[in-house]
Amino acid sequence: MRAVVQRVSSSKVTVDKDNIGEVSHGLMVLLGVTHEDTSKDVDYMIDKILNLRIFEDENDKMNLSLKDIGAQLLVVSQFTLYGDCRKGRRPSFSNAAKPELAEALYEEFVSKAKAQNIVVGTGKFGAHMFVELTNDGPVTILLDSNKNF
Repeated sequence: MRAVVQRVSSSKVTVDKDNIGEVSHGLMVLLGVTHEDTSKDVDYMIDKILNLRIFEDENDKMNLSLKDIGAQLLVVSQFTLYGDCRKGRRPSFSNAAKPELAEALYEEFVSKAKAQNIVVGTGKFGAHMFVELTNDGPVTILLDSNKNF
């Protein structure tokens, strides 16, 4: 499982001109699933993302997490995080999970975040979405449950 985590002052997702998910002050997460992922990967990513210390404390040091400050979370499915561009010019998405598995693990991620009393907004799995965000910092972190980076 891979994630692009961005600290945002605001973020929203639009599908067919309808605003379907929106958060203020928190994290915007693009979440990709590979065919080998399981609930274990979801648990790792939930723990890592919700406790990632990338918000400033009173001394302007990145020392606080989303949970510490009561921030919000916007989660958008993103199979293209498994795009492989090493050969040729057209990405291969063969490492991305099939939609059935990817959607199940995406929904599990969202449910587990909500279970920790986090305000969670979402995109729409499989839809063509427009994502807007104001990156705060900017702060952008890449995570991989296999710890590839």
